[in-house]
Amino acid sequence: MPEPTRKDETANGRPEESVAPDSNGVRPLPEISLEISPPPDDDAAATTPSPTPRAEDVNSLKKLSIELPNDSVPATGRKDSVWSLGDGQGPDDLEKPIDTPPRSTLLIESPQSAVILVGGDITFVAKVEAKDLLRKPTVKWFKGKWMDLASKTGKHLQLKETFDRLTKIHTFEMHIVKAKDNYAGNYRCEVTYKDKFDSCSFDLEVKEAEQGSQNIDIRSAFKRSSEGQEDAGELDFSGLLKHREPKPEDDTPEVDVWDILKNARPDQYEKIAFTYGITDLRGLLRRMKKIPKEVKKSEAFAKKLDPAYQADKGGKIRLVVDLADPTVDLKWYKNGQEIRSSPKFIFEHKGTQRIMVINNCSMNDDAAYSVAAGDEKCSTELFVKELPVKIVKDIEAVKTTVNERVELECEVSEEGAQVKWMKNGVEVPTGVRSRYRVKCEGTKHFLVIDDASREDTGTYSVMATGGTSEAHVQVDLKPLKVLRDLEDAKVLLGQPIKLQCEISPGNVPGRWYRNGQLIQPNDRINIVHRNRVHRLEIAAGSLHDAGDYTFVPEGYSQSLSAKIHIFDPPRVHLESMNFPDNTVTIVAGNKLRLEIPISGEPAPRVVWMKGERVILESGNRVRAETCGDQTSLTIDVTEREDIGNYKIVLQNEAGEATASVKIKVVDIPDPPEAPLVPAVGGDWCSMIWEPPKYDGGSPILGYFIERKKKQSSRWMRLNFDQIKETSFEPKKMIEGVPYEVRIFAVNAIGVSKPSEPSKAFTPLAVTSEPTMLVVDDVTDTTVTVKWRPPETIGAAGLDGYSVEYCIEGTDDWIVSNNALTEKTKYTITGLTTGSKILVRVKAINAAGASSPRTIQHSVLVKEVIEPPKIRVPRHLKQTYTRRVGEAVNVVVPFMGKPRPKVTWLKEGTAIDPTHVNIRNTDCDSIIFIRKAERSHSGKYEMAVQVENHVDTAVLDIQVVDLPGPPQCVNIEDVWGGNVALVWTPPKDNGNAQIIGYTIQKADKKTMEWYTCIEHYHRTCITIPELVVGNEYFFRIFAENMCGLSETATQTKKSALIVKEGMQLKTHDYSDHDFMEAPKFTQPLINTFAIAGYNATLNCSVRANPRAKVIWMKNKMAILDDPRYRMFSNQGVCTLEIRKPSPYDGGMYTCKAINDLGEAQVDCKLEVKGGFTFYELMKRGVPLHLIDKYMNEKTVEQEK
Repeated sequence: MPEPTRKDETANGRPEESVAPDSNGVRPLPEISLEISPPPDDDAAATTPSPTPRAEDVNSLKKLSIELPNDSVPATGRKDSVWSLGDGQGPDDLEKPIDTPPRSTLLIESPQSAVILVGGDITFVAKVEAKDLLRKPTVKWFKGKWMDLASKTGKHLQLKETFDRLTKIHTFEMHIVKAKDNYAGNYRCEVTYKDKFDSCSFDLEVKEAEQGSQNIDIRSAFKRSSEGQEDAGELDFSGLLKHREPKPEDDTPEVDVWDILKNARPDQYEKIAFTYGITDLRGLLRRMKKIPKEVKKSEAFAKKLDPAYQADKGGKIRLVVDLADPTVDLKWYKNGQEIRSSPKFIFEHKGTQRIMVINNCSMNDDAAYSVAAGDEKCSTELFVKELPVKIVKDIEAVKTTVNERVELECEVSEEGAQVKWMKNGVEVPTGVRSRYRVKCEGTKHFLVIDDASREDTGTYSVMATGGTSEAHVQVDLKPLKVLRDLEDAKVLLGQPIKLQCEISPGNVPGRWYRNGQLIQPNDRINIVHRNRVHRLEIAAGSLHDAGDYTFVPEGYSQSLSAKIHIFDPPRVHLESMNFPDNTVTIVAGNKLRLEIPISGEPAPRVVWMKGERVILESGNRVRAETCGDQTSLTIDVTEREDIGNYKIVLQNEAGEATASVKIKVVDIPDPPEAPLVPAVGGDWCSMIWEPPKYDGGSPILGYFIERKKKQSSRWMRLNFDQIKETSFEPKKMIEGVPYEVRIFAVNAIGVSKPSEPSKAFTPLAVTSEPTMLVVDDVTDTTVTVKWRPPETIGAAGLDGYSVEYCIEGTDDWIVSNNALTEKTKYTITGLTTGSKILVRVKAINAAGASSPRTIQHSVLVKEVIEPPKIRVPRHLKQTYTRRVGEAVNVVVPFMGKPRPKVTWLKEGTAIDPTHVNIRNTDCDSIIFIRKAERSHSGKYEMAVQVENHVDTAVLDIQVVDLPGPPQCVNIEDVWGGNVALVWTPPKDNGNAQIIGYTIQKADKKTMEWYTCIEHYHRTCITIPELVVGNEYFFRIFAENMCGLSETATQTKKSALIVKEGMQLKTHDYSDHDFMEAPKFTQPLINTFAIAGYNATLNCSVRANPRAKVIWMKNKMAILDDPRYRMFSNQGVCTLEIRKPSPYDGGMYTCKAINDLGEAQVDCKLEVKGGFTFYELMKRGVPLHLIDKYMNEKTVEQEK
């Protein structure tokens, strides 16, 4: 919560007060004590509350005290003072009681005084009952006399308002959060509602632990920092000062800053604080406020002025001081200006008392006063209370008539006072163009209405600051006399109409009404007003002119009335109906209501007739009605029997009239017969139908067609434009779904009912032709073909295939299979050896046979020998590795016709079938070993033979096991905390390469083994960081691809780690020459690749310095070809071929070159699974390239 600031001062030095008025307009004067310590900066101010007076002390004089920080400082205005308000009585009036006007009781619960500790929270609550209030009251919270806390809300102060709709109580709360010691003081809550006012004062005391001020380094205590208490860092502007070089320390003795501040003037505090490096000026002033002050006895004044005085406006006040030395010169000041003797200011001497009397106090006398006696001065403040203006004489009620003058008069208690005139609670406008005039004569105030009207009737009130007076003004009309009244009349149609009356007074205007409607003058109607006579003239009367006429004098509730009757012969107005030949056409089944306008005055009697039959109003289906100026014929449901002529007869006193109307009834056509569906397609059908037998009396305009699925009940319209023909072809139907169709006939009247549905039909379509028909096998008497299913198979499905063939040169197609075959492969038998045939295949379903798929070239019936070819899988081209105990299952596919003969050899000898199982089929051979043993390792040779053609392949099968332990583990040397170990590789490597060793150590005392290093590749190692004084054993495990050896080899001797001081015997070593020409440690191997799948070639090379690697294909270097990627990592060289084709086959070379020489390795890459002639044609490859590729492929197969 921000600290309180001083009261604002005006330009002439006079302070502006902020005291809320009580219920009579008088501002309450609660006792407030405010202490403001210098310097004059507002942020350096602090408040000290004074206790709230008890209820029994309200009428007593409130004590006044003034304390200046230094008497030597001149008091200008009300600055730098501690004061409390009194009631303004002089010393002579102390014994007189004070009349305190009663307050309105708005507060039903008031805030109470409280005591809290520094840093605590507290809430003050005020409640106002809103049962008699029309809107929410206004509540303000103050600290001291003038500080409005609404603008100080924030982190430490929060104001809250709530309203309970059940109890009708407003609750206002003030929350103080984390109170500080300067929050203590007197607070006030004010409640205002219109002219009602209520307030309540309460105190807040903030306690904190007392702290001594002795032996404190003031300069270090009040230096600000960003750490520490909550107030630390506030208003610290030292960071904005210009940085200076540090000054050398001086040896001047330390001074007591407290003594300097006590003896200095307040305007010097800031300068002293800056001189001695005190940045927390606010904290300094708070500490100075707590230091007990020495009260100096005044030498000039025996009794000083009271802190404040109060006087009523127009009254007088006496300011009294008692001098210790009567001879001293005395001067009085008002706002710092010396006061001279005058009739307003009178100076009196009474012994040692010096009195200044201020007569006829006005608001200008509300100021700060001081008196100087020699070098001493004392000050006070005078508050002038403005008395409320009271209404001495109330306004009186007035009753008058229109056009008269109305004058309202009241008298107030003070001359020149401001009053407000109200009418029915609204302020009366008194501008230049207003009907109201306001004048003032001394204390009398007048409201004048020169030309009163009935609108001026109401309750008028006058409001002053001290009261309100009201009276009622009634303005009535003058009495009306009727000298000649209006008379009823009967007039024939077309004759003039005249109505006349005579009233008094004669200057009263009026208005004419016909049947309650205002009549305005025009070319036919003339309104005349001459003196007392009022006349209405209508040139030619019409039926609309009949009715009740009324004349209403303006401003009067009385009216004159008469009735006009118009006679007219009856007539039937058929011409207004615009019926051709007076004929009405209606659709059968609809309701017919024929309304015909008629005229006649009085209203004629109407009779409807059809032939000789009279139509009554009480008829059920057909009835006649007459209402006002029209007659109607109603037929609820029209039928064909309603066709005919209808006669209308009208009669009244003026004559008779007749007319006739012809009614024609039409209908929708009958529904057509059920349509026929002669043809059906895959998604369409054709339909025909006959026109309906009865067209409904109107020509047929067209037809609508609908269809639906047979299992559905929802019909769908197929055409939105009418079809004039009697045939239609629906499309976009779902194949295989049964449908029904129906017809609607349309004429000018509407759409007929639907016809009966057609017989159900199902759209079906044949499949597309089979695809990819090729010859699979040929013998001397048979030809085997295979194909793929059709791309499109309709809803009718696929029943099977029909295979046909014919001899080349003839068109006689022979069906080979009498029954349909569901398979996509078929063998044609019974053929003649050496003949040439053509083959075609058709797909058959319920819709019929599809288009045939025919082989493009004729097939020679003669068996062809196909050389054998072994297709070794990629994973078998390298060593096939399995562990002991695992199963070996190798499948090797091959090709050849007729069925090849397969033989297997191991290391050149036949395979024992008891250990290895071999199974051969037409296209592959399988080697199976249930539990592999190391004896099964070796090279297996496979031979595939067809007559004189043989193809072989070699498979390398390796069965691996765990290795044995290393041999001869010895401790070669011990020095410091290190032990050097050497060993020899294991005798049994488990039929796999040794990939590393695991070394463990154990202390001789515990013999617990700990791993020192794993996956170590060399056969010698130095174990470091061993504990001095311990004796160690070591053991080593060998490791291959199957894992660690089951046992380890342990050192026979132990290694004792002795203390430092032992000398290590070093050996002489000769530098080894690591320079080496390139040498391939792993060559390239011949590789088979599958077309379309990435292939890699790998080899490894050792060289020092590092060799440059060059890849070549067919002796040509591979440079910047995106199809190839080359890698080299740790001597391993890799060439990746992306998605190879048959063109990428050939001889590949890897060449390594450095300064000491060069080396190269070669391999052959063969790409299998090339494209067929059809696929190459489909891909758009030129014919000469296809021919070259096919020739190369044929040569390779022959090889």
